[in-house]
Amino acid sequence: MPSSLRPWRVHASARHALALACALGLAAALHAVPAAAQNAGLLARPDAHGRIGYEQIELPGKERLGLVGTSYLVDVPFLPGVSLGPAVYGAIRGQRGGFFTIGGEAAWRQQMWGPLGVELGVYAGGGGGGGAPQGGGLMLRPHADLLWDFGPLAVGLSLSRVRFPNGQIDSTQFGVVVNAINDFRYVPADRIGTPLRGGGRAGFGFDRVQFVVGDYHTRTGTLIGGGPLPRDIGYVGVRAEQAFTQTAYWGLEANGAAQSGVAGYAEYLGTLGYETELVRNRINVGARIALGMGGGGAIPTAGGLLAKAAVYGVVRLSPELGLALEAGLTDAPRGTFRAAHASASLVWALDGPSTPNAPARPTRTEFSGGVEHFNALRKDGSTRGLTADALKVSRYLTSNLYFTGQVHSAMVGGAGGYSAAVLGAGWRQPIGDRLHVGAELLGGASGGGGVDSHGMIVQPMAYVGYQLTPSLALRVGAGAVRSVRGNLSSPLVDVSLVVSYGVSAGS
Repeated sequence: MPSSLRPWRVHASARHALALACALGLAAALHAVPAAAQNAGLLARPDAHGRIGYEQIELPGKERLGLVGTSYLVDVPFLPGVSLGPAVYGAIRGQRGGFFTIGGEAAWRQQMWGPLGVELGVYAGGGGGGGAPQGGGLMLRPHADLLWDFGPLAVGLSLSRVRFPNGQIDSTQFGVVVNAINDFRYVPADRIGTPLRGGGRAGFGFDRVQFVVGDYHTRTGTLIGGGPLPRDIGYVGVRAEQAFTQTAYWGLEANGAAQSGVAGYAEYLGTLGYETELVRNRINVGARIALGMGGGGAIPTAGGLLAKAAVYGVVRLSPELGLALEAGLTDAPRGTFRAAHASASLVWALDGPSTPNAPARPTRTEFSGGVEHFNALRKDGSTRGLTADALKVSRYLTSNLYFTGQVHSAMVGGAGGYSAAVLGAGWRQPIGDRLHVGAELLGGASGGGGVDSHGMIVQPMAYVGYQLTPSLALRVGAGAVRSVRGNLSSPLVDVSLVVSYGVSAGS
């Protein structure tokens, strides 16, 4: 493990890394279904599987779109064979680059005969983009998979139907699918305050996250909509990374455009990298490659396939924090988008005990799934209601203060393709055993769906929550969403189910 950003260490096998890598997207899960720890003070370990699949769906006019789906599903302890988790679907082939949906998936798995098994499931999420006829953005995808189990991996064929109920997409097709199996370790909410020994890393097992601000410098003469593509495109994003050898790591990356001319551009990629120490405990250098999907904002990525290569350096500021500078190239192989990129990021190392063999105190983490509603001003001058799904992950810095990352995608309201990715901080204050109140201040990038957001938005919100169990809460919030450069400005309401659990590196 590169030592300049300790606590980077090898905590999981390559098999575990492959399973988690299948969860391309933001990187969050409905993965903390409450369960009792197997023994007092130990981590709970429900089974989990990462899934990646590919299929070609048919749009009106016999148009074909190559769709990649990724999900990370965790078993529900009290429902045998049933699992839940987040999922991302996006275009990588065709002419609809920027077509994404983000939501949740539920599945039931059953071994039938020997290594042969089936999986039945359904996905629901919001999104769209790339000029596709997705209507309001709600996507439903029931599927049936026939799988051959090889132990850590299962491969097979999938039969699915992709339907946008308030749009014009309705397609049935076969596809291929790969499942990577592992377990999801977590600390039940009522044990978060208990130090653990020997449990192993919990949660997704990421060793560090990076909060990124960058710029694409595009080629002269690249056109969008009959005009020139901006020479410089600012973006913001986040990366999460995990080592699987002393010098190699894998990760997930998500970025969005932060300027009005290309508002709505987003990208989701998986990355592999190599990093080594240049100055002991002070400076690391490395290189990485990334592959995934990107598009929207009229940026010419064609079918949506996107690739990156970069070199970088990391300066350690403290045992937990560092500053990274990166330079590289980005290319849409089937489109005309090519750019040099440069970025700066704050690097945050996670979940390592301060000394070897020291007990680890679990860190409170929350995953939320819900909906938000606001009145969205459109670029045509009209104002209409917009309902979006919202996936949120929060990590606590103290018992009350937390950092949060959220993704919102339109489902209802004629704004399919609108999405927002926001980061920020919040404060949660318990009131008695059941109630809590809190507030958040968020900012990030948004666009698409004809909404007059022009890139950067801010979103303050206050909420009240009720604990249904120690691990599960219902939360209702109210606030506002405002565009920094555009005319979007509206009150907002939010309803979410919040799952609380603990993550820890163990020792």
